[in-house]
Parts: sequence; structure tokens; C-alpha cells
Amino acid sequence: MAPANEQASQLKKLLAEGDYIKVPKVGDIVKGNIIDISRSEIRIEIDGLTTGIVRGREFLDESSDYGEFNIGDEVEATVMELENENGEMELSFRSAGHQKAWDNLTDLRDKGEIVKATITDANRGGLMIKVGKISGFLPVSQLMPEHYPRVPGGDKNKILERLKSYTGKDFDVKIIDVNETEDKLIVSEKASWEEKQKDVIASFKVGDVVEGKVTAVTDFGVFVEFGEEKLEGLVHISELAWQRIDNPSDFVAVGDIIKAEIINIENSKIFLSMKKLKDDPWKNVAEKYQIGQVVKGKILKINPFGLFVELDRDIHGLAHISEISDKPVADVSEVAKIGDVKEFRVLSIEPNQHRLGLSLRTKEPKAAKPAENTEEKEAAKTEEKAE
Repeated sequence: MAPANEQASQLKKLLAEGDYIKVPKVGDIVKGNIIDISRSEIRIEIDGLTTGIVRGREFLDESSDYGEFNIGDEVEATVMELENENGEMELSFRSAGHQKAWDNLTDLRDKGEIVKATITDANRGGLMIKVGKISGFLPVSQLMPEHYPRVPGGDKNKILERLKSYTGKDFDVKIIDVNETEDKLIVSEKASWEEKQKDVIASFKVGDVVEGKVTAVTDFGVFVEFGEEKLEGLVHISELAWQRIDNPSDFVAVGDIIKAEIINIENSKIFLSMKKLKDDPWKNVAEKYQIGQVVKGKILKINPFGLFVELDRDIHGLAHISEISDKPVADVSEVAKIGDVKEFRVLSIEPNQHRLGLSLRTKEPKAAKPAENTEEKEAAKTEEKAE
């Protein structure tokens, strides 16, 4: 091998002859073969131009390409200096590996490929991960249904505890955002899960009846796992039963086996209905109740605009604030309490809208006014929106 000062002289000459041969610049990635290995340095012959050296912290490699080195191996490195104090080209595996790793992540994102992400830690917003040696983030919203932390009451400490339990595990993910300049890597487990479930979900259609196990009960509904591939569907609180339900946990429990009908499929989201498998009791409401009839009912809920009343297991009605006393009422709770059983007069019946108007007034109304019916409708609508 030529002395270092002679190599430097040759390199300067080549630089001057740049029109005839491509000479690397600082920041370029070059290829070469290892010609010497010591404990702290590796020397590489660069295309017959010069000798490069990799030393110290520049051994670090985020691409994981260089685990073991042997003389004669072809490697890639980034040019850090064209000429160091010894006349050699200063090279870096670290810089080359870093660039290569980020380029690889960009390629994986563009191709939409599924990769392994190792969970390293968690916060309330999601999971810290690593893909290879690059750190990134998996937001809670991008977790697949099985891993989504559904905690009764939304207890933040329990959510964090659930997320931290995934530390050390590998999740299949898709890369959805990668930016080397900002050192940002965002991945999605949900996107990976959707990709895998696409064909399975396609085998189901609206109208199919499925049987599954309740996996979670929330304020807004019930999650059900069904099928051999463990698909998950949501039964919204309004689809649990024909009667009014304030708390789904009063109706079903985790572990229950239920049947439901698929009423909608949106990409990976499957919506179910339990009440569609039962006859609508409001179809025959006129056989049970008639306008003007006096009936007993139990007060289920008190709102500023009136009382929600259970007439039987299936039929519930509304007594608007204007119909709960012969005198003006400022506070509904002064007239009745939840659980009270009182006698009501049926004012109106609307089977198609599942509405039944009631009155506690002792004075016989002259006639049902359209405005009063409108009030009842608006009150019911307000309650539905609140749900």
C-alpha cells in the first residue's frame, strides 16, 4: 500500500482531473472493500482512488447492515472528510447507516409494507416504538381493536397502565409518516390490521347474523368479537334493545355470548344490532295503549324538560314539564323522583317515532295541541342528541 502522503498527492491530482473521473464529495456515500481491521479502526479501499478509514463513534450503524466485518467485504460509508491528518479519507458507517435506514423506512411507507415495531415505552397518547434502530411513535388512535385501551370511566391511570403492559412486545405496523429532517416516524397498527382483515371482512355482508363474545362495555355501546379471525363489531347503545337503555352494563356484561345482525360495514368498522333480531314492540303499541287511557308508570330518568317513564319492559314514554302539574313547575325533581310509580294519562302515540306522550295533570285537557306535541318531540330529540 502506498504511503499516506503519496495517496493524498494522488487524490489531489484526481480532484484536479475531475472532468475525467468522478471524485466523491463530503456527504456522498461511497463503496469500497475492507483491507484492514483493527480493534478501533477499519480501513477501506475506495474504488482504487484512495484509502478511507472508519473509527470511533462512526462505527455505529442504524441500518443494522454491519454486524460483523471481514477483510474483503464490500461496504458503504459516508464521506466525512476528503483528507484527514494522515491523508486518508475520513468515513462513517454511522452516517451512511442513518441515511440508509431512513431511506428504507420511506421505501416501506411508499410500498405500504407491514413491518415489526418493538414497543419501548408508553405515555397516555400512545406507544414509543422502534423499527430497526429508528425510534418512532404509535398513537393510541392507531392501535388495532384488540389493543385499544377501553377502560370503564376512561380512567387515565388505567389507560396508561394498559398501554405500558405492551412494553417489550412486537406489533405488526404500517409506516404512515416518515421525515428524516424532523426525526419523525409515525406508525399504525390499525392500518396493518385492516390490511390483514380486508379479505375476511369482505366475506361478511349487511344482513348477516353473527354470534360473538362481548369484549368491552362502554357508555356508548358494546364491542363484540366474532368469527374465526376474531373480527370486532360495535353494537351502539341505540341498537341494544327497542326500549330505552341508560347504561349498557345493565343490559350485557363482558364475556356474554350474544347474537347480532350486521347493519353496516365501513372499511374495517363493523356495526351490529341486537334489537333487529327482535320484533319491534312499537308495532303493536296501539293494542296495549290508547289516547286518554290512565296507566301506571315508573319514572326512569328526570331531565329539566320532563320525566322519562317506563310503562312496561318495552314501551317508555315522556311526560313533558308542561304536563307534570296543573301549576307551573320550575324544578321537575320537586314533583317526582326516580323510581316513583305514578298514574299518567296517555296524550299521544307515535309508533313510527317510538314516542308516547304522558301527562300527570289532574285536569282533563281540552285537546292535544300541535304545539304541545311539538314540545314533546323536541324534548325527545334533545334527549336523543344528548345520548
